[in-house]
Amino acid sequence: MDYSKSVIPSHLLADRGSNLVVINPGSGNVRIGLAQQDAPFSIPHCIARRTTGSNQSPRRNVQDQMLNSQVTTSQHAEREKAYDIIASLLKIPFLDEEVVNNSYSRKTGRVDVLSQQNSKKESALTWTDVSQQITDLPLPESSLEKNELLEGSDEGEKQQPQSSECRYREFVCGEEAMRISPTEPYCLRRPIRRGHFNISQHYSMQQVVEDIEAIWDWILIEKLHIPHSERNMYCALIVVPETFDNREIKEILSIVLRDLRFSSAVVHQEGLAAVFGNGLSTACVVNIGAQVTSVICVEDGVALPHTQITLRFGGEDVSRCLLWTQRHHQTWPPVRTDALTKPIDLLMLNRLKESYCQIYEGEVEAVGVVHSYEDGLPPGSHKTRLTALNVAPMGLFYPTLLVPDVYPPPPRSWFKDYEDMLEDTWHISDGSYPGVNNPLQMWDNYPYSSNQQKKEDNIGLAEAISKSILSTGRIDLQRKLFCSMQLIGGVALTTGLISAVEERVLHAIPSNEAIDTVEVLQSRTNPSFVAWRGGAILGVIDFVRDAWIHREDWIQNGIHIGGVRKYKDSYYLQAQPMCYINS
Repeated sequence: MDYSKSVIPSHLLADRGSNLVVINPGSGNVRIGLAQQDAPFSIPHCIARRTTGSNQSPRRNVQDQMLNSQVTTSQHAEREKAYDIIASLLKIPFLDEEVVNNSYSRKTGRVDVLSQQNSKKESALTWTDVSQQITDLPLPESSLEKNELLEGSDEGEKQQPQSSECRYREFVCGEEAMRISPTEPYCLRRPIRRGHFNISQHYSMQQVVEDIEAIWDWILIEKLHIPHSERNMYCALIVVPETFDNREIKEILSIVLRDLRFSSAVVHQEGLAAVFGNGLSTACVVNIGAQVTSVICVEDGVALPHTQITLRFGGEDVSRCLLWTQRHHQTWPPVRTDALTKPIDLLMLNRLKESYCQIYEGEVEAVGVVHSYEDGLPPGSHKTRLTALNVAPMGLFYPTLLVPDVYPPPPRSWFKDYEDMLEDTWHISDGSYPGVNNPLQMWDNYPYSSNQQKKEDNIGLAEAISKSILSTGRIDLQRKLFCSMQLIGGVALTTGLISAVEERVLHAIPSNEAIDTVEVLQSRTNPSFVAWRGGAILGVIDFVRDAWIHREDWIQNGIHIGGVRKYKDSYYLQAQPMCYINS
């Protein structure tokens, strides 16, 4: 039985969830669906726009491509060192160790027994057809006369007048955008990169916002079948990542209310939504996404912001590391595979990672199919032996193996907004918050600094979890959190990851700490969309909707200099992260 249906009566999901759209933008994919659905649509968060005109500069196929993407000598040395550390732990040969006469005692596991269930993932991807037929063009008079003659013929078949013209699609979204041939006149954009808006000198804030709006609007129309004319009958619940800054949350709200035309919206944070999605109240939420891993602790339904740690690596880095490992062992076929400039190659690598990568001791090998996608040519298939398939996912614990800093973070100056959403209004004491005598009482135990920076550490997953939990400072809470770790995100489905996290976290706890037990809780919902499911539950049970922002209020008052009403990001009461009060 679906857990959410056992907690919420099915008639509530059907009634209140029928007009509630839950949106969860991740670091690589966006999950959107109606709250009454069992699962959301998970769409790669990217858009390919048709390029026009001829520029003097070379045409970019990928908007956010970093020019200096080569691994430095020091990074390469650190990567090889990390490989050997992992090899020692997994009891496999070191990186450059030659096995002579099979003298090395191998404990080999073959995972090609999974080939039947992986057959779909092993099928070749196809290039996207970027043309569209325009059939509503007026026919010339000569064609109409010819058609009248055909209609009067004795063949008995009435042929209708037709005219079509083949044109390029103006934009393509989702996985289709990643499967466009580099020879086509399109440029791929990813509006969110490494947990933030992908602002750069080549990608302006206005372009990022326009692309997010276009992708979400396309999903609403093509997948959920909600046209513009009916949007005012729907509400939107946005589950935002912990990595988002105040201005990013504000822009997302403007997109949903102003551009997508929802009648009202509310924001919940991902960590808290994930806890609700699994029916918990206290947990250490470890979200391993496509490009970012974040850790945050939740106590009694309240996220503790000082425990948040952001790690700049995720599933896509594991996929790229898989490619590097195979090339080093010379098991990769001699084809040009580039996950950075050819998005279709990244799709293929993600499939291989999901099918074959797992964590346990001994050598893990498989026979898989590698596809090559050369410009303008049909896909090629290469059956090959894949080796050391347990090394790449161990990079989560030893991030120097992943070499994650391929894409630069956005300029931090962009986030110094002209108006802080968390400024002086927190110090009000006039009781103007409707229905609450003291609006700040619930946050008395959580000191706040509006200039607080989000923690970004260059450490492994186990150290981040240990550091996050220990930062709570209370032994009773620490013991509870160490036994209530929750892994979410697509990478959480990796076989063997749970036991690896438990083992590595236990070793990462300092010896002077009185902690001797750790446990990762089994997820009651698919880890890939448990945060989305938790957002749906929060939206359905929040039928009063005191914290919801209405479209008219946002457009008229919003956040602007001199406004008499301001919307605030209440970081601590995560069930009402966006509320407005009279200042």
